[in-house]
Amino acid sequence: MPPATPLDEIAEVGQSLFAQGLTFMESLIRPWNFYQLLIAVAVFAASLILRRIFAPRLHEWLRTREGWPKWRLRMALVVQKRLGGIFFVALIWLAVFVMREVTWPSRSYLLGVIANLALAWLVVTFATRLISNPFLRTMVRYGAWIYVTLNIIGITDEAEQLLDSIAVELGETRISAWLVLQAVFILSLFFFVARFLSTTTSARIQRNEDISPSMQVLAVKFLQVLLYGAAFFIGLRAVGFDLTGLAVLSGAIGVGLGFGLQKVVSNLVSGVIILLDKSIKPGDVITVGSTFGWINSLGARYVSITTRDGREYLIPNEDLITTQVVNWSHSNDFVRLDIYFGTAYGDNPHEVRKLAIEAAGSVDRVLDFRPPVCHIVGFGDSSVDYILRFWIRDPTGGLTNIRGNVYLALWDAFEANGISIPFPQREVKVLEGSELAHKALD
Repeated sequence: MPPATPLDEIAEVGQSLFAQGLTFMESLIRPWNFYQLLIAVAVFAASLILRRIFAPRLHEWLRTREGWPKWRLRMALVVQKRLGGIFFVALIWLAVFVMREVTWPSRSYLLGVIANLALAWLVVTFATRLISNPFLRTMVRYGAWIYVTLNIIGITDEAEQLLDSIAVELGETRISAWLVLQAVFILSLFFFVARFLSTTTSARIQRNEDISPSMQVLAVKFLQVLLYGAAFFIGLRAVGFDLTGLAVLSGAIGVGLGFGLQKVVSNLVSGVIILLDKSIKPGDVITVGSTFGWINSLGARYVSITTRDGREYLIPNEDLITTQVVNWSHSNDFVRLDIYFGTAYGDNPHEVRKLAIEAAGSVDRVLDFRPPVCHIVGFGDSSVDYILRFWIRDPTGGLTNIRGNVYLALWDAFEANGISIPFPQREVKVLEGSELAHKALD
């Protein structure tokens, strides 16, 4: 006898499942099994009728529950959408109870199987609502439905043999469909646990005011890498995958990353350096080149900066390390601003300085405990030049607008006190004997 091939194993398991299916279909022809099917169909029709009656009323009643928390309203909407299934489960179990009381248990066996399936599917539906990711929720829901169906019907062993017989061999490694399904399930479970731990721990870290914002970001990123990496390797190990084969693969990938992803690696390392030296942190107001705004978030590859006009710039971390960055709120929130102006030579400079200081101090955002100062910086061609310096502590409110408000205050103060702001003038002298002089005489 030649050894059995994988195709022979698949055919043998398939024939066994087919024979069981034929036996089950033949059993449905028996009178009491047929009666149970009719009862199940009648219960299903009754549940649809009840859903059509009560679902709109429940929906209208929920619209009046304005004071309820969002989570309670969300759960009530899920119940309202699954009201038909709830009615079916309740009625089918009532029918099973009545059948077991009035007749032999064997005459309600098929109804019991249908009731168990309906209840298990309904429980899986409600349980998977806890998964926020739509794709993952759908995959887990259908996988759980298939598993509980096979378990209740009692063909899990045959299904496992069928999936295990579908395999490919790569050298000494045998990868079957059953192994792949186990790996997907276990890895999904470990990733779910890692995400839950990461979200919970990150929220606690961000609520800790003793940790600086940059260190919070670093701790959260390190925790995520640690948890997801551990979930991946522990999950593969739990499935029985040999991790020694990954050593050569990881080495080859590392060489490829070193040559092909230099910029990506550079940005990753620069991001770690930025978090460690605390040069910038979320909420800081910075200027990078011509971009002025406040830091929205620190990423592994880039820093998100939101400007005053609502634009969001993604600055690579490497640029923040290699170029000049102005951090307006690095050590404190105080920012000094300078504006330049000039007045006519006929105006008293002492009075001009006094009026300028009073005008700047009258603007709302200018700090009064750090009073403005005004100095003469030179004698220009047509004006006496001044510099006015004042302090603010909210650079996120903008710099151009506060300068404009101070200029307007200066204008109003100078106009009220007769101070003139000169502008360049040129005097043209016509020489005697020139062509223009002769034309003027003519």
